[in-house]
Amino acid sequence: MDQIEHIKLKELISEEEIRKRISELARDILQNIQAEELIIIGLLTGSFVFLADLIRECHKHRPLYGIDFMTVSSYGSKMHSSDNVRIDHDIRIDIANKAVLLVDDILDTGQTLQAVVHHLRQKNPEKIRTCVMLDKSEARKVDITADYVGFKISNAFVVGYGLDYDNRFRELSYIATVS
Repeated sequence: MDQIEHIKLKELISEEEIRKRISELARDILQNIQAEELIIIGLLTGSFVFLADLIRECHKHRPLYGIDFMTVSSYGSKMHSSDNVRIDHDIRIDIANKAVLLVDDILDTGQTLQAVVHHLRQKNPEKIRTCVMLDKSEARKVDITADYVGFKISNAFVVGYGLDYDNRFRELSYIATVS
């Protein structure tokens, strides 16, 4: 029997709460990052739903200069980070002397965000700011904070809105805890 069948989901953050918060985040980001050439980089795969909604909301206020993606891995099919961050696919766009907003789904141990920020700094951007949908500070293993945070959550395993458990539940329009 499939282990997924025994999983119970409990809504933590509703679709409506997410939409409202993304609108606020977009305004804050564009107000604080005045650069003409703002490049947004999404960390795949978890951030794709959040990133899509965020860039559409940003576009309501002003066009963006560029969007690119990186694929990094640290989870595999587990419910906890492996502590080993690997860059599987790097950006293709030139970020030298440009403002960068790095977008991820969740900041938990901090190791992925820290590794990617370090990697991107080697490409000489003007500045790098970070934005995460969820901040799980209780799980932090390194000293890093995101510049923009959608929601702070407890140290529970969550799915939905792009986040997954063994590649399932990404399609949910809300965020749920898993038990």
